[in-house]
Amino acid sequence: MSKTTVKDVAMEPEPPTSPERAAAPRKEGASRALALLLVITGAAGVLAAWVITLDKFKLLEAKVRGETFVPGCSLNPVVSCGSVMESDQASVFGFPNPMLGLVTYGIVVCVGMSLLAGARFPRWYWLTLNAGTLFGTVFCAWLMFQSLYRINALCLWCCLAWVATIVMFWYVTSFNVRTGFLPAPGWLRSFFGEFTWVLPTLHIGIIGMLILTRWWDFWTG
Repeated sequence: MSKTTVKDVAMEPEPPTSPERAAAPRKEGASRALALLLVITGAAGVLAAWVITLDKFKLLEAKVRGETFVPGCSLNPVVSCGSVMESDQASVFGFPNPMLGLVTYGIVVCVGMSLLAGARFPRWYWLTLNAGTLFGTVFCAWLMFQSLYRINALCLWCCLAWVATIVMFWYVTSFNVRTGFLPAPGWLRSFFGEFTWVLPTLHIGIIGMLILTRWWDFWTG
């Protein structure tokens, strides 16, 4: 019977460690709640962008025929989707803004569905998503200002897109802070861990107050 000596054990080679595994970046999935939130807000954005795009095409077709088309969401002088669609601000990049929304909100839906299926993404992916939602939030803020103080009209479908974008931005930011993908002090991580809902609620509430005060005489008249 052969015996394994201490010398034999010491000389046995250690199992090789894959360089790819050692250098692999940390990947994170998301809770079912966050995944569903991305799917729902992304779908709301797609719906809003789709309806506005269809109405924009109908508006252009009516102009070609010399007719007038009134979108279904044009309810009064304030809630007037047609006025918003015909403004210069409705085509900032040389094409109707909702066409951009069809693509970007569709991407968010795909990300949410992937997370529901168990996908895990590296830090750069989550930060890219966060940057995209930040761009969307800033763009929506600009459009909101234009609607309230330059165009002097509101589009209900645009408002839906604003709310969807704001919610997804704050919750993706919260996720990145809590996981450490975005550097933050401990108290901020704790805040996002327990009170993520506060910031989107406050953000949307401020927009609601601006809309209320902008047309106060109309709403109360």
